[in-house]
Amino acid sequence: MNIAIIGATGYSGAELLRFLRNHPHVRRCYLYSSSQEGIHLSESFAHVGEIEDAVLQKIDVEQIANECEVVFFATPPGVSSTLAPAFIDQGVKVIDLSGDFRLKDGAVYETWYKRQAASDHYLQQAVYGLTEWNKPNIQEARLLSNPGCYPTATLLGLAPLVKEQLIEENSIIVDAKSGVSGAGRKASLNTHFSEVNENVKIYKVNSHQHIPEIEQMLQTWNERIQPITFSTHLIPMTRGIMATIYAKAKQPLSVDMLVDLYKTSYKDSIFVRIRKPGQFPSTKEVYGSNYCDIGVAYDERTGRITVVSVIDNLVKGAAGQAIQNFNVMMGWNEESGLTYMPIYP
Repeated sequence: MNIAIIGATGYSGAELLRFLRNHPHVRRCYLYSSSQEGIHLSESFAHVGEIEDAVLQKIDVEQIANECEVVFFATPPGVSSTLAPAFIDQGVKVIDLSGDFRLKDGAVYETWYKRQAASDHYLQQAVYGLTEWNKPNIQEARLLSNPGCYPTATLLGLAPLVKEQLIEENSIIVDAKSGVSGAGRKASLNTHFSEVNENVKIYKVNSHQHIPEIEQMLQTWNERIQPITFSTHLIPMTRGIMATIYAKAKQPLSVDMLVDLYKTSYKDSIFVRIRKPGQFPSTKEVYGSNYCDIGVAYDERTGRITVVSVIDNLVKGAAGQAIQNFNVMMGWNEESGLTYMPIYP
C-alpha cells in the first residue's frame, strides 16, 4: 500500500522513512511538509541520498486521501488535532506520533500542553498504541495515538507490577533520562552543544506533559494508583531513554519471582527483552532498534522494587512503535519491517 508521512523533516519522520522503505507491505512513502515543500528530503537530511520519490510535497488532504491508505503524523503538538479529523472522515487510517490524542480528557490536555485540545469526538475514538498491552483495540483502530517516548519506557517497566497489584499504589517514583534527540530537531538554547556537552540537567520538574499520559494508563490497569513522582533529565548523548523506576512492594518478594513475572508477562512480546537476575540494560544495547530491555531488582532491606527500562526514543519511543502498531492494525506480522538488531557500539 501507499502511505503518507506528514512531518517528514523531523527526526521521527526520518526514522519512519528509514524503516518503511524496507517494509514488505509498503509500496511507496509520500512525504509532506508545511515548511519545506518542493525540495528533496536530502536537502534536509543528506544521509537519505538522492532517492527518487523523496520530494517533499504540500499537505493537500484530498490528494493524500486519494493516494494513501494510512497517514503517519510526525508533527509537533497541535498539528494533527487540526488535520487528522479530515482524514478519519474520509476513511483513511491515522497514526499520530504527537500527543494530541493521547489524553481522553481535553481539559487535562489543555492544562499540561498549554494549547487547545482536539475535539472530544476524536479523542474518544483514539486508541492508545502501547502495542504489547492493547492489541485487541489496536487491531480495530482508525485513529491510533502512539505513546510518548518516556511513557513507553515507563509503562512497559511498570505494567506487570501494576496489573498484578504487587506495589503500594502511592509509592511510584520514576527517574528518567533522555538523549538530546528527544527534544526534536529545532535548535534551542537548552540543546545547544555548549549547554548539553559534559552536563546533566533536570527539566520540567513536576510538570512534564507525559505525567498525565502515564497516570491515565496506570489507572486503567489499577484504578487505585495514586499520582506518581516523575523526573526527567537531559543527558549528553544523541539517542536513548533510561527510566529507573522505584516502588514499594506490598509483600516480601525475590528477584527470581520478579524476573519470572516479567518473562511470563512478555513471553509473547518479541520486542521486550527481560534480563536475567542481577543484570541490567544500558541504552546502547537498544540503539537504533525497536527493543525495550528491562532489568528488575528487589531490595529486601527496604522492601523496594527497582525496574530499569531502556529504549531508543526515536524507534521504540516513536517511529518503530508506530510501525509496530501499523502492522497490528493491518493484520500483518508484528515484526514486519522492524527486525533490525541494535547498532553496537
